[in-house]
Amino acid sequence: MVRRAFLGFCVTILFTAIPLAAASLSMAADFHDLYEARRFQDNDANLPYRLLKPQSIVPGQAYPLVIFYHGAGERGDDNTKQLVHGMADFATPENRTKHPCFVVAPQCPKNEQWVAVPWTLDAHTMPAKPSPALQSSFDLIGALRKEFPIDPTRIYVTGLSMGGFAVWDAIQREPTLFAAAAPVCGGGDVTRAKSIAAIPIWAFHGEQDTVVKPSRSRDMIQAIKSAGGEPRHTQYPGVGHNSWAPTYRNPEFYDWLFAQKKPVKTPQ
Repeated sequence: MVRRAFLGFCVTILFTAIPLAAASLSMAADFHDLYEARRFQDNDANLPYRLLKPQSIVPGQAYPLVIFYHGAGERGDDNTKQLVHGMADFATPENRTKHPCFVVAPQCPKNEQWVAVPWTLDAHTMPAKPSPALQSSFDLIGALRKEFPIDPTRIYVTGLSMGGFAVWDAIQREPTLFAAAAPVCGGGDVTRAKSIAAIPIWAFHGEQDTVVKPSRSRDMIQAIKSAGGEPRHTQYPGVGHNSWAPTYRNPEFYDWLFAQKKPVKTPQ
């Protein structure tokens, strides 16, 4: 009797787990399907990207745009891997209801970097020109602004690891474009701090990161403060390179990001 009861219990667990597993797979598929697969082609540019749109677009209303730069492990041309980290969090029902926006996730080619510098250095100088992939992402932003009702005062940029370097590089090159920036475990050029001191910035890094030194974020934050800025900095105790996990799960991060807005210039 005990053996039969045990077998019955196992069968019950098995058949209960099957629908739960199916539901999880369905949720995963639904999450990817929320991001429309697209490709930006202009002159020499051929940039695959995914686009998340607001659940509904109200005529006459403009919406924020978030550009997300993925890490080194998500490079390629499949137009899928760049959704691995962070993008599920942006697409939760809670976030889409509370913060309707456009989210664009371009994919860097396999043998390129968003910023052509080694990630292990203690510091670097911003390259004279943006990488082809980063330049294409700038051009993509311009194209999306023509196609969709995007609020020019609420364009945000975030990214992780290799993409964290892209965030710093992007705002250093286009300081008037972005309303806020959230680099995760990245690094920038400290000599450019003055040019980005007015941008709301919240940088994140794991204290135990052995891939990108935590000092890369700390040095940028200190340089911006010395230049008169008021950036935020979160260093996670005991966390390694995957500091993006607690960052993109944090509701406070989204509340902060979408609260930022560039001042509207009034005619003289």
